Amino acid sequence: MKYFDTFTHILKEELILAEGCTEPIAIALAAAKCRETLGNEAESMTVNLSGNMIKNVQGVIIPGTKNMKGAALSAILGMLVGQPAKQLEILHDLTPDMLERARALEQSGICQVHHKHTSDKLYIEVLMTAGGESARVELVHTHTNFASIEKNGEKLAYNPCAESDFNTPLTDRSALTVERILEYANEVDIETIAPIFAAQVAYNLRIAEEGLNHDYGLSTGRILLQHADGSVKEQMKAYAAGGSDARMSGCDMPVVINSGSGNQGLTIAAPVFVYAREKGIEEATLYRALAVANLVPIHIKTRIGRLSAFCGAVTAGIGVGCAIAYFNGGGLKLIEDTIKNGIADLTGVICDGAKPSCAVKIASSVDAGMMAYQLAAEGKSVEPGTGIIYDTAEATIRNVGDIASEAMLETDELILKIMTDKI
Repeated sequence: MKYFDTFTHILKEELILAEGCTEPIAIALAAAKCRETLGNEAESMTVNLSGNMIKNVQGVIIPGTKNMKGAALSAILGMLVGQPAKQLEILHDLTPDMLERARALEQSGICQVHHKHTSDKLYIEVLMTAGGESARVELVHTHTNFASIEKNGEKLAYNPCAESDFNTPLTDRSALTVERILEYANEVDIETIAPIFAAQVAYNLRIAEEGLNHDYGLSTGRILLQHADGSVKEQMKAYAAGGSDARMSGCDMPVVINSGSGNQGLTIAAPVFVYAREKGIEEATLYRALAVANLVPIHIKTRIGRLSAFCGAVTAGIGVGCAIAYFNGGGLKLIEDTIKNGIADLTGVICDGAKPSCAVKIASSVDAGMMAYQLAAEGKSVEPGTGIIYDTAEATIRNVGDIASEAMLETDELILKIMTDKI
């Protein structure tokens, strides 16, 4: 099929490695690129961030630091490390000396952080000066998309992005529909997708097990597993939450992300793998189910954007429900009903920033995804015309996109105000 290559490219574009929460890592990446452009360590730095970037960097621990948080430290560490070619694994090689220097530089006031009032949900601008020279880097819409690079006021690279279209830097998603996603999962050559999903399972399962075996954050995954009592669903929730426990609390193990989010990648891959393992499902079927589980949330997020007031774990949980439907021989109707049931359930769960407690929402989202499937499997689907549910999955997905990208704008602003007000 003509669109099969496009879907494969979308998967390769979205399912990439990232170490730690992607927002502080993106700030570090922008700072590393700015330092490379400047040619020296900065004598002064300014970091301008959109509200959603501030929201998602405030409460999460920077990977490899044990206890460091915040935009300023993220930028300073990126500047010290350099090497922007490492992309979202930019902080992999932190040393104790770098951590010590970063704290000293932050305390010296070298880096100023400001809220940039922009309609771009994902926006980072880093400015540096040293020895009478200056550099400026702008990162927009995605965590690795450099929209502008300047040195001494001269543009070295310029890749303008439309403010009104947060999908500007991405592969065209217009071919995505639930029907085509299912067709792709059924018919794509398994050798094409096997390397993509083998990596997603391997990396994401590793950090899930790390979270289950050590004390991170709220230990949501560990506690759920202790009380699982053999339940496959509880094990699925525990593995997804365990990975987030570790990742949000500074674990430096990389994860394969989805839609710019490591938590969404974990929420999808870990529970789907656990279900397949417990049910004895063969590897090829696991990978085809993961194609559904990853592409359905990407399809939904295409209308919502990378960052918003809408919790992305919800869309990932719907993807899990769709994968379980696929495992159990579900056709298009069962998967579409699972999507509609899932949207009817947790739509409106807010994102109040990246933080260790994200694991709780992840566990709830996996539970909701499973319930959405179980209802659909019994022939029960939320009636069209009730609430935001329309007669088709595609129309319902459009409704969610409109709510998240338009109606929740004021919610987003209030969340940021609450988070940044002094207590």
